[in-house]
Amino acid sequence: MRLKKPTLLLAEVRESFTMAMNALASHKLRSALTLLGVLIGVFSIIVVMTAMRVLKQNIESEISQLGSQTFAVQRQPTINFGTHADWEKYWRRKTISLAQGRQVAEKATLASSVGIEGNFWRGQIQTRYKKTPPNVNIFGETPGSFPAKNWLIAEGRSLMESDVDSARNVCVIGDSLAKTVFPLGSPIGEQLKLNGINYSVIGVIAPKGGSLGGDQDNFAVIPITTALNRYGRWWEDLTILVQARDTASYDDCEEQVRGILRNARKVPPGADDDFELFSNDSLIEQFNTFTRAVRFGVAVVSSIALIAAGIGIMNIMLVSVTERTREIGIRRAIGAKKRNIMTQFILEAVVLCEVGGVIGVGLGILGGNSVALLMKVPPVIPFDWIALGLGICSVVGVVFGTYPAWKAANLDPIESLRYE
Repeated sequence: MRLKKPTLLLAEVRESFTMAMNALASHKLRSALTLLGVLIGVFSIIVVMTAMRVLKQNIESEISQLGSQTFAVQRQPTINFGTHADWEKYWRRKTISLAQGRQVAEKATLASSVGIEGNFWRGQIQTRYKKTPPNVNIFGETPGSFPAKNWLIAEGRSLMESDVDSARNVCVIGDSLAKTVFPLGSPIGEQLKLNGINYSVIGVIAPKGGSLGGDQDNFAVIPITTALNRYGRWWEDLTILVQARDTASYDDCEEQVRGILRNARKVPPGADDDFELFSNDSLIEQFNTFTRAVRFGVAVVSSIALIAAGIGIMNIMLVSVTERTREIGIRRAIGAKKRNIMTQFILEAVVLCEVGGVIGVGLGILGGNSVALLMKVPPVIPFDWIALGLGICSVVGVVFGTYPAWKAANLDPIESLRYE
């Protein structure tokens, strides 16, 4: 009974694959050295892409510290990939003062809330129960910062305008800090020492979890006037947090705040802003822009490595064709067609590339996720890059295995049988 054409083709591919695997197994050292180039090329792609995916996933989930429809105003960018001249330009700018923040709060009619904040101190906090390591951040804030930063009160209350106006010694603490320094019960009404000064705890902020391997609930919030008196100076550089009323008014609110600040900071008409506006989306877009350039650079370098590996595979396959000339002649003599010979040698090159690719993918995932392990964030598996890497391996095998396969298929059967 005659086999159907698809069945026959499948049988030929299966037989060619088996012969290719046997040929690779019979020359283990040569095969290992040949696939090493492919392994390195694929490993370099996967390890970088996995590490980037870990960072991107974590930043996209954790960098969103601002509430919805919220943007911040700072003297300089949060993330800058510019030159030293750019940094020098930013440092020469005038600081954002408390008075400027209050002007925005008074005049920004399109904002639902305006907060003013500064990061003033990092040190140890002490209570009658426990001391912390010297790693607690102290933020000076106004009441408008709470909705702008998406801080929800789990217990007690947030800051009030009277706390800021009177520069009271009160504080609102993060959930992690509350559990650390008040392990036996509610912290509301308790006293803690910041830099040797007693503060009354008036509230606890609901937990948010970790950020880049750290703990973003390990902080204390005090009135910004108290912070400026105790830990900063009146010309301390501050950040203004603005929450628009809704999505429709977001852009108009940005422009209104920009105009208020340009007037307050006496920026000449036509001159560039001497401050920066950013939001969650703009921060994520900056990170994506930076990683896009890195990914492109890694892809170029890895492509060069894969091309070099492909040339090595072609040379080894040509050597293999020469060594197996008599085998090819015997196969042709007993009825093998040119396409059978070509299929065998192309499959051998593809299998060689894919074995190196699979090992490179495995090592790349492990290496890339070591970043996740160090940062204590969830590991990721970049399935898209894995598929792309293995697909490139197949292309390299086909492209660089075609000429040796063609040369093998076109050997003269009679001359091949005579070859010693």
